[in-house]
This record gives sequence, C-alpha cells and structure tokens, in this order.
Amino acid sequence: MKNRRNSLLSRLAVVATIVIVAMSTIAATRSNKGEIARNLDIFNALYKELQTNYVDSIDAEKSINIAIAAMLNDIDPYTEYYGASDQEDLTMMTSGEYAGIGSMIVEMPGKGVFISEPYEGSPAQKAGLKPGDLILKIDNDSVIGWHSSQVSEKLKGQPGTKLQVTVKRPYVADSIKTFDLTRRKIQLPAVPYYGVLKDNIGYIYLTSFTDKAASEVKDALVELKKNPNVKSIVLDLRGNRGGLLEAAVKIVGLFVPKNTEVLRTRGKGLLNEKVYKTTSAPVDTEIPLAVLIDGGSASSSEITAGALQDLDRAVIMGARSYGKGLVQTTRPLPYDGMLKVTIAKYYIPSGRLIQAIDYSHRNPDGSVARIPDSLTNVFTTIHGREVRDGGGITPDVKIDYGEVNRLTYNIVSDNWAFNYATKYAAEHPEIAAAEDFVITDSIFNDFKSFIDPDKFNYDKVCESMLAALKSTAEIEGYMNDSTKAEFAVLEGLLKHNLSHDLDNNREDIEGILAGEIVKRYYYQKGQVIETLKRDVTIDSAEVILNDKARYNAILSPATKKNS
Repeated sequence: MKNRRNSLLSRLAVVATIVIVAMSTIAATRSNKGEIARNLDIFNALYKELQTNYVDSIDAEKSINIAIAAMLNDIDPYTEYYGASDQEDLTMMTSGEYAGIGSMIVEMPGKGVFISEPYEGSPAQKAGLKPGDLILKIDNDSVIGWHSSQVSEKLKGQPGTKLQVTVKRPYVADSIKTFDLTRRKIQLPAVPYYGVLKDNIGYIYLTSFTDKAASEVKDALVELKKNPNVKSIVLDLRGNRGGLLEAAVKIVGLFVPKNTEVLRTRGKGLLNEKVYKTTSAPVDTEIPLAVLIDGGSASSSEITAGALQDLDRAVIMGARSYGKGLVQTTRPLPYDGMLKVTIAKYYIPSGRLIQAIDYSHRNPDGSVARIPDSLTNVFTTIHGREVRDGGGITPDVKIDYGEVNRLTYNIVSDNWAFNYATKYAAEHPEIAAAEDFVITDSIFNDFKSFIDPDKFNYDKVCESMLAALKSTAEIEGYMNDSTKAEFAVLEGLLKHNLSHDLDNNREDIEGILAGEIVKRYYYQKGQVIETLKRDVTIDSAEVILNDKARYNAILSPATKKNS
C-alpha cells in the first residue's frame, strides 16, 4: 500500500508540474498564484479521497494520464505530455530516428497486425519480412489480439538486441515463417526521393522537417543543379506535417539571400519576440521554383511555403494548407517526463499569422472552428501581391483534386488494394522498373475477380436515399400501387453494379493498385515514382515553370487577378 501511495504522489507531482507550466505559458495567466495553489490542493485532496473511499480500486497511472490529457486537450492539440515510455516517439518526430526493425505495421480490425512496409535496407527487409505478413509471435510471446501500438512497442528496443518474429504469409505453401532479426538504429530519410521530371524539372520530395532535412534538401538541390538539363525546381511539401522550425529557416535559405528574414515568433510578453533569418549562403536565388502544398501541409511546411510566397521567390501550387501557426518547445518534467508546450505564434515575412483556429476562444460546448475568410486580413508580399492571414497558405495556383468517392475510399480503407498487392507479389517474383510498370487489362480484371461482392461494402447513396424515401412514403400514407410501381422503376435504374462501378472508376483504381504493387518491389522510392506519373499538379507545374512570362506574371502584383 505504501508503494502504491508513493506512485500516486509521484504522478500527482507530474500533474502539478504540468498544470503550473501550462498555465504559465498560455495567454496572459488566467489564474493568479493563489487560485492555482488552491485548485491543486482541491485536486490532490479529491484524488486522495477517491483512493481511500471509492468502492473499487482505481488505476492511478491510467486515471492521472486521463486527467492530464483532458487538461491539455482543453488548451490546444499540440501541447502534449510524454511519459518516460513515450520519449522515443518525441525523438522520432524531431530526428527521424528510432531503434527497431525498420518496418511500418498496420492493424486490420478482427484480423491482427500485419507488416505493411519494410524500409529498404532495414533489418526487416534484409531478413525477408514482406508486406502482408501477419505477425503471430515476437520472441516467445503471442501477439494475436494485440493492438498495433503494443506490437510496435515490442518490436522496438536497444540497437544490437536480437528478436525473433513469427509470421503467417498468405498465398504461399509454407505459410508459417520465423525470422531472426537484430534491432538497429533506423534513420528515416527526410528526402526519400529526388530526380528529374519532364526532362528539365528537378523534383525534391520532402516528407518531414527533421534535424537532417535541410542538409538532405541541399544535397538533392546541388546534385540536381549538376544536370545541365534542369531548368527549374519543384519542392513537394504535400502531406508534410512539419517538424523543426529551424529546418524550415535553413531550407528557405537555400533559395534566398543570406540574412533574409523568414519569420518572427511572439510568445507571452512584449519582449518575448525572436527573429529568424537565413544564416548561410544560398544555393540558387534565381532558378524558377514551385512549391507544392495541400491540406496535409502544416507547421514548418507552411513556414517554408509561406515565406517563399511572401518573398515572391516561388509559385505556390496545390490546395490550401492546414493552418498551424503555433510554435512548440519541450520542457523536462519529473520522473523522466516531457511536456511539449505551445510557447509562441509565428509570423512570416509579410507579417501575417496563418493559424486557422483560435483555441483561446471556444464555443460554449468547448468546440473550436476555423477563422472564416471574411474575418481574415490582407497583407502584401515583397513585390506588393495581396495575401491573407488565417486559414493556412492559399496557393497562387489552385489545383482541383476532385473528391474521393466511397468506392475508391473503401478499396483503400478496407485493404482490398493492399491484400491484392500481397497476392500479386507472391505470384510475380519481379516486375518492370517503377518508371515502366503499368496496370494492364489482365491485372485490372484479376483485381476485379479478387473482390468478393458479398464482402465489399461501400455506400450506395442513391439506394440508401431511395430506401429512406420509400420508408417515409409508407409512414405518411403515400405508398399505393402507383407509387410502388414508380419506385420499382427507380430501383431498377439506380441499382448499383459493382463490376460497372469498378470499370467506371478504373483510372483512380489503377493509381491505387499501381502504388501498392510497385511499393512491394521498389519500396517508398518506387511508390513516389509511380505516383508522379499521374500527378496533375506536376503537369501544371511543368506548364508554368517552362513559361517564363507566365511564371513572372503570377509573381507580379499587376496581373495577380488575371492569373
């Protein structure tokens, strides 16, 4: 009982520290010191009473962590507590490094946890683990029924330590296989691919802003510029959730003069402002540059795109970015804990803040909403173009990606494409190079045959709405023989045919299938190459970057509206 009390008190100490740090770093302190102390006393007394008098036992660690999460969620989504066991996750975000076998895993509800993507050159890939392998055991522990987070924790460990993984491999005769692996430090590249597209465009795909991101982008840029055919650069930040602010400043510095201001951060208090400027000589300040963004581009991605837009150094293309203009840092806590806390807002060169949600002003129910466009403010770029704050970075050239329908959504979410690629890879030892691989009629028809219509579920909106209308007609007394006959005609016209729907969406399905299949043979790099073949944003970038007059016109305030 004494040990349990000590554990409880240690947890309370962590909570107390988080409360004090959080309350002292958000807005102007909402409560004075006396109120903070009084509320901590109340919380401490309440918890002691629960531990002493509640009819059932209380899990101290679980309940305290729930209290921590509830408090931090009321501040903003980016202020987070990391316990001692979660430190590796924080390190992974900032450095791209962790120790383990080097593979992504996926949990399929009711089926188990599967290997989904071994990284090229990793212990998992070298040992022979493949996508689609169902993980049965790790060492002597069965993982059947485990969640992916539990399996991930078991696969990680100190570099140099050994483990044994037993899997069930579908579509092979000897399906139960055991692999001996040695964990090592895994370094995920921030730039998994760069190359030359459309004969003269240097393309750099940046997935995260780690401490090595700037050097990787610089190496790619320098290497691309060695090719005399390369006349322009595309920096792809789509889906990049961000990372280190300093990495964004360094990457902007590759394209603008030294000592250029990239952003300012402003924390609590008038004197708590910091200016970030580029500190190194650029690689190229003149080469035409396009930066690609979408709704998944956030944080440091938005600093990079926004600064290059404000400085009129690049044409921003794609869809509006996420809208995260908040800065976090880490603070140590007792018992090896860590608090990632929002300490400032950042403002890019035009002076605008692109934060889309004001978490300090919540609705009565606690929810928050994006700042409406009507309440945003106009700022100007260095050449006088109008840009707006709030709601992320609006691209100079907007690309309509269309909407994902339920059919293609379910092909991905229900793992039909993933499972078919597993089958295909088991039956085909090799395929053409990633640049040359295509989904033939034979492959597409084989995929159609692979889908079991009785197990394939997707929303048939017309059928659902028609059924609801029939029910309403019956309730309200309109369902007579004539109405029934009309409904029968409509049902015949609107009835879905899976084969027809698959054929009708073949172009989108081919892209999904090709990406999954190519990844089995050429890993992440191959998947990027495959995806770029049908990328409408790259096609648009080619047109603009190869038309100097249009490129300059987009960056010119006089013709901004016409562009």
